[in-house]
Amino acid sequence: MTPPTKDEPQVVGLLLAAGGGRRLGGRPKALLTHRGRPLVEHAVRVLREGGCTTVHVVLGAAADEVRARAHLDGCVLVDNPEWTEGMGSSLRAGLASLAGTGAGAALVSLVDQPGIGAEATRRVRAAYRSPASLAAASYDGQRGHPVLFGTDRWQPIAASARGDRGARAYLAEHEAEITLVECGDVAEPYDIDTAADLGRLD
Repeated sequence: MTPPTKDEPQVVGLLLAAGGGRRLGGRPKALLTHRGRPLVEHAVRVLREGGCTTVHVVLGAAADEVRARAHLDGCVLVDNPEWTEGMGSSLRAGLASLAGTGAGAALVSLVDQPGIGAEATRRVRAAYRSPASLAAASYDGQRGHPVLFGTDRWQPIAASARGDRGARAYLAEHEAEITLVECGDVAEPYDIDTAADLGRLD
């Protein structure tokens, strides 16, 4: 892991981990077990191994239990009291938590995608060029996570983030400006959404 130099604006990891797992019978996704530990720990480790020395984690469902059970030392924990409104509210809360940090970009990942590891994270992080940067992992040509938003993008993205769509509306509107980073050779972008998906966890 290479930390940013003094002259390189920091790319901060932003992990969205507030979901309540409605289709999993109300099991918060952050607390699903993966490799013997809460899934949120795995997702934080991926961001760190991918080069993000600072990680902000947005919590919502069972936030107190996540704090108690998961080892999230060194992370900035962000409460999203509006988590039931969907991913958009978590993205807004996460971007707001980065204000004034001096970060050059946010690298956004989702807690329920354990098939996306450090190499994909590292590749997308490396796409940072300026505060106007906009980049996303691509899987056989299909855009996915993680996504990278330079600071110039944060305000308009937050303004458009509603419901479960997150930044989708903004990304669709600015598709021609997105740097796609192919990661299909090193990662699988599946979600843990249903009971059938739980078999993908170790």
